Amino acid sequence: MITTDEQEELRSTVRTLLARTPPSRPAPDAEAGYDETIWRLLADQVGAFGLAVPEEHGGVGCTLAETQVVCEELGRAVATLPYLGSAVLATQALLACGATSTQPSPADSVSGATGALPGLADGSRVGALAWAEGGTWDPAAIRAQVVGGRLTGVKEHVLDGARADLFIVPARTPDGRPAAHGAVSGLVAGAGGGHGADAGGGHGADAGGGLGLYLVDPAAPGVRVESLVTLDRTRPQARVRFDAAPARLIAADGRRVLERLLAVAATALSAEQLGGSDRCLEMTLAYVQVREQFGRPIGSFQAIKHRLADLYVLVESARSVSRDAARALADDAPDLGVRAATAQAYCAEAYAAVAAETIQLHGGIGFTWEHEAHLHFKRAHAAAALFGSPAWHRARLAAHVLDE
Repeated sequence: MITTDEQEELRSTVRTLLARTPPSRPAPDAEAGYDETIWRLLADQVGAFGLAVPEEHGGVGCTLAETQVVCEELGRAVATLPYLGSAVLATQALLACGATSTQPSPADSVSGATGALPGLADGSRVGALAWAEGGTWDPAAIRAQVVGGRLTGVKEHVLDGARADLFIVPARTPDGRPAAHGAVSGLVAGAGGGHGADAGGGHGADAGGGLGLYLVDPAAPGVRVESLVTLDRTRPQARVRFDAAPARLIAADGRRVLERLLAVAATALSAEQLGGSDRCLEMTLAYVQVREQFGRPIGSFQAIKHRLADLYVLVESARSVSRDAARALADDAPDLGVRAATAQAYCAEAYAAVAAETIQLHGGIGFTWEHEAHLHFKRAHAAAALFGSPAWHRARLAAHVLDE
């Protein structure tokens, strides 16, 4: 994908804001949070949280391609912001559900999808998609159930769950039994469902019947949120337990929505990973030109040059696949699922490799708490497990190819 002049201007603006007010770094023993100063700057000066939201619903009216630009820059800065979970996943979940009413909801409760989008778009509220169960984001693994409007189940790895103002929760009804645990999810072909390996048919109830998305108020009775201690303290996660919590249905065709959201999540995360990889290479190149051994910069040694060349190939390849997925997402391409899975599988491993080499080439300073290298290393390894491992995405790709 070739970025437009407007997108490059957006990139420059976000990067300047992040450089002017560097994101906070949580101390080792501090409770993870997010930088509200930068959050408000991005909301008020850039409109970053409503980029892909239609103007009639309080957004800017751009596409997800612009959202990807912001994700790249936040990834470069290892920003402690709930952008991925709220501005991307929660917002896109509501849009995919068709929950676009602008009628206001009561300020102290979540009575439905009405009024939720404007608050997420202007950054005044934080939304969280409570999806994963049993360590997987495969829709077939969902066991949470809604009976009589009451939700019961446990959701894991909920991004910024402890600070969320609303939860969007996929769950089943008693008449829609989940498919066999561990089944490999198909690849969505587009917003309309398409004809991926599983999309739109097969697998009985799991092909859509009985699986819906529900809106839940975090303050409602029966909701318990537990902050988790994770490797990457810059991205807070939570475990959310629902015990007969009141839930409002906002989408009955949950499988279609989740397949779309998985592609959105994989593509957005690949952009973050690309941004982080690019920053690691940038600061490593700068360091090897000033660090001297034997009277000369270490960057002049042939062995170092070879390692830097390998990193460059990884970063540029990640740029190609991530931006290709971003364009497919913005255009709602028929092969969106394939491109998104490819981007996530490659960019996750590339970021982990580049971050590890960054620490090695920085020597002792790369291990210090004050240097940002360790933040990228932790982010890279933690992010590789979000929304499915590279191996899981490759398995989905293989299943898709064999099914054709």
